[in-house]
Amino acid sequence: MIINLARRAHDHNWELDPITRSLLDIDFYKLLMLQFIWKHFPTTQTSFTLMNRSTQIRLGDVVSVDELREQLEATRQLRFHKSELIWLAGNTFYGKRGIFEPAFLDWLENDFRLSDFEVSTEDGQLVLNFHGSWTETTLWEIYALSVIDELKTRASLKKLSEFELDVLYARAKTRLWEKMERLRGVPGLNISDFGTRRRHSFLWHEYVVIALTDVLGASFAGSSNTYLAYKHDLEAIGTNAHELPMSLAAMANNDDELRQAQYRILELWQQSYQGELLILLPDTFGTTQFLEGAPNWVADWTGQRVDSKDPYVAGDEYIGWLEKRGQDPRKKRLIASDGLDVDQILGLHAYFGGKILNGAGPGDFQRASDFDDHKKWERGRRIRFSAGWGTFLTNDFRNCNPQDGEDFNPISLVCKLTDVNGRPAIKLSDNYLKAMGPAAEIERYRRVFGTAGVADEPILV
Repeated sequence: MIINLARRAHDHNWELDPITRSLLDIDFYKLLMLQFIWKHFPTTQTSFTLMNRSTQIRLGDVVSVDELREQLEATRQLRFHKSELIWLAGNTFYGKRGIFEPAFLDWLENDFRLSDFEVSTEDGQLVLNFHGSWTETTLWEIYALSVIDELKTRASLKKLSEFELDVLYARAKTRLWEKMERLRGVPGLNISDFGTRRRHSFLWHEYVVIALTDVLGASFAGSSNTYLAYKHDLEAIGTNAHELPMSLAAMANNDDELRQAQYRILELWQQSYQGELLILLPDTFGTTQFLEGAPNWVADWTGQRVDSKDPYVAGDEYIGWLEKRGQDPRKKRLIASDGLDVDQILGLHAYFGGKILNGAGPGDFQRASDFDDHKKWERGRRIRFSAGWGTFLTNDFRNCNPQDGEDFNPISLVCKLTDVNGRPAIKLSDNYLKAMGPAAEIERYRRVFGTAGVADEPILV
């Protein structure tokens, strides 16, 4: 499928397109978590709030509140289509058919609704909040981010002439090709699209996913975007996110319950899902303390996703922890997903694939030809590595603007859980700069969990 993106933008047809075309246009892990929440926490009340960490960008001056309200309301009116529900019911996910229960799918068809929202501006920034039952609010995180990012894109596109639009997309396509060319043919590579929430636009996201499918072949494992997986017969990729331990921690009645919440939520998850869906995300309150205090059964899980920690450090820490627990790391999976681009993907793939030999470093692996002697490399593999490629896959328009501005640069925009049943929800992270919540509560959580292994790292996206 070839889309003339420049012509589409110039003719202003994008203004007629609803940004959220389907309720499936969401990360797959959100649907898995929605079923989990529906089963275990159907009456829990929550709030989600938009946060712009790129504070130098006055997003409220770029995105029209009226257009945002119109797009969010259009999303709120959507319902799951029968064909989509049939696909969810009958498709095989992570090697298992029937991962979504019939009663849950019936609820999706007949009873699921998105909560209302409140939107305004303050000091040049968008103010956006969602309140309601957890089942009504959790999906808003992705819909809100993808809508706002595309509205930001559309506002910037309006400033360009037709020729400038053609240059913009020609440059972006060339950059995409150069990235794929470096990855093409690398043995054992495993890459997934994680780019829904901060994409340039839906159409560009779809264009990128089709290109990855054509160029990378088996190295492209699939997409976290459920709609694109549904539409293009791809694997839907995703497991769980920080809001689960954040929610249970917020409901804790004392420090001991708070400390154990990060493990209790895994016990509940394990009751619902098995196999490749048992992927740890241990950095909500700090990875090092999580691993040090984890019950033995946690080591039986399939793998770990690294989010806010240096993935080289986090991977080595996880491998060492597995070995101390009598587990073979080569049978486990390590997924890196924070701000990845080609250099880091290749370096991590080489490092954890066992290719770092004879004093070579991650930066020595720049293209497929650097990964020779594949059999020897596979024998040295330390862990199964996968890359969740997000913002710099689906929204890398840096320096592509023919007007030399930064209008198309991605920004660090998040929409996070902020309270549960009236109590503040806290995220500490492995990065001090990513801690979220009221300052007094952050300090209390740090007293309970400690700060071992936490560092200051620049926030890329």
